[in-house]
Amino acid sequence: MWTTIVSGITLAASLMTGSVSHPATDTTAAPNLTGIGSLIDQTVTAQLAKDKIPGAAVVVVAGGKTVYAQGYGVADTATDTPVDPVRTEFFTGSIAKVFTATAVAQLIQQGKIDPHADVNTYLKGFRVTDTFPGHPVTVENLLTHTGGFDDDPVGAAVSDPKDVPPLGRYLADNEPSRVRPPGTLAAYDNYGAALAGYLVECVSGEPFAQYMQDHLFGPLQMDASTFLQPHPPAIQANLAKGYRPEGSGWTAENGQYGGWSPTGAGTVATATDVGKFMMAQLAKDPRLGTGVADLVQRQHFTMDPRLPGMAYFFEERPRDGQRILFKDGDVPGFHGDMALLPDRDIGVYVVYNGDGTDGIAGWDGKALINQVVDKLFPTAGAGASAAAAATTTATAPAPVKDPKLDSYTGSYRSDRISRGAVTRVAGLVSFVTVIENSDGTLTTNGLSQNPKIGDQRWIPLGSGEFAEQGGRDRLVFDGHGHLATTIDPTIAYYRLAWYNSPKLHLPMLYGGAGILATGLLAFPILALVRRLRGRPAHSRWARNARVLAWVSGLLATGFVIELLTMTGDSNAFTEKVMLGSPSLTLLVAVNTLLAVCTVGLIAGSAAAWRLGWWRPVGRLAYSVTATGAVSFLIVAFTYNLVWP
Repeated sequence: MWTTIVSGITLAASLMTGSVSHPATDTTAAPNLTGIGSLIDQTVTAQLAKDKIPGAAVVVVAGGKTVYAQGYGVADTATDTPVDPVRTEFFTGSIAKVFTATAVAQLIQQGKIDPHADVNTYLKGFRVTDTFPGHPVTVENLLTHTGGFDDDPVGAAVSDPKDVPPLGRYLADNEPSRVRPPGTLAAYDNYGAALAGYLVECVSGEPFAQYMQDHLFGPLQMDASTFLQPHPPAIQANLAKGYRPEGSGWTAENGQYGGWSPTGAGTVATATDVGKFMMAQLAKDPRLGTGVADLVQRQHFTMDPRLPGMAYFFEERPRDGQRILFKDGDVPGFHGDMALLPDRDIGVYVVYNGDGTDGIAGWDGKALINQVVDKLFPTAGAGASAAAAATTTATAPAPVKDPKLDSYTGSYRSDRISRGAVTRVAGLVSFVTVIENSDGTLTTNGLSQNPKIGDQRWIPLGSGEFAEQGGRDRLVFDGHGHLATTIDPTIAYYRLAWYNSPKLHLPMLYGGAGILATGLLAFPILALVRRLRGRPAHSRWARNARVLAWVSGLLATGFVIELLTMTGDSNAFTEKVMLGSPSLTLLVAVNTLLAVCTVGLIAGSAAAWRLGWWRPVGRLAYSVTATGAVSFLIVAFTYNLVWP
């Protein structure tokens, strides 16, 4: 492994144990960080090797100082350029949202923006649609992911930064539907975040990227950070490349640039620059503006008082008894995670320039931060485990069935899943199941962000609240068909009626496709057998009906093969979605043609029985084929895989 240690940054000797030594520095005011360096080294080095990630950078700040900063692996696989946490530029992804939130908070503190005002008060050039009269989208809604906009990332990115459209024009041309009243539920919202950045531009009178340079990056001396697209030449020269694994090597990825610049599209920074931002937030640095850090870090929304919630784009994710303000960021080829422990004056940032096998890099940073927090606060962690055990054995109710338990069971879908975009198909394969157990507990599957965790068991605490058995998390049912958890305060889940459940839709889709694929093979064979046996040909319309069934089978089979090919590599599929790949349009076009064919299949089935085409078994087979097409298309329409 190539490793680079920050030049000019001293590191407390207590950070490392073993044979690797670093210069000592004064850590009187810093918390006890003994062994953290060794833990990070061992963990990140293992992650890069095991998960096929080219490089990473990690920064830890504490007591107002950068106490650890190191690069791992390479920034460019072709040149073997080592990662340097001071010089290597990484795309930040959505971590840039907390930069944007800080800018909005500056204008709030200056009295130029009212966080509870309708965003239309400040917008120039267009207005947010008044979908819910009397319930306008407020500035604070944007900063807490509660604006109620649908999520539609298709085509949000471009390969060439020269093709990035102006922020205001892009927002005006691509306003998504409003699917819920603002302020009711959290649903991660890139459009809302971009809109918050545009408010900065409208109110300040400066282009957004310039405002960020003048009022945040400049004052904090974050000289290697920018929202500009294209990047300044000096920054571009040090930019790492992002990769996904392919075969025994890597493939460079596109899709990091885009019109939603305040969300982090195109934003780059070095790891140590992000460290400067963390220190400023932790110290409530006056360079941010009076009261700005307090405003950004304070809770502004929670889906239930018993759960942590949202600060301004920071997510509350407590662990080991510590309040943690968390933000992650993901674009194709780059994944980063930031955690602030404001009560302990500690910040941790880790970023990777690879997706990792099966997209595991999106979890690796969270796993590293969890290990660091557990290492720093082992007593609190042990206490938390003991408390969980006590809940399991002592305070848990006797195994008597909660009378409301069965009302919680079923399938749930993330409120972030799009209503109107083709990405709604994610809801077909990504959903949560809740099962009632005989001992009065619940089992869920699909909630954990850790890909190694499937089922989780939950102990009732009363009033719809549950604690994870043997774990740290909690979930709450609100009594209105929603559940929320401590796992991610930006996501709520809503209960699905049986007819909307993927458990029904998946067999309908694949069963219908299987029937059509059988017809694809069977109808030509039957026609050939008939000809070889010298039997008279069927009528022209009967032959056309069978050709239509064969075409339908070809379309459905082609769709399934292409869909499985595209989604077989989740990293590549994400890139296609972000770039709006023509293959997505092709998929929808295929199903639209199939919908037209299905009308013919239904008509052909009716004609076959009425006019006596073929033998009864042939008519039955044709009717089953039409039924399979209808089953397939019901699911396709449900998940926006057919043009309306």
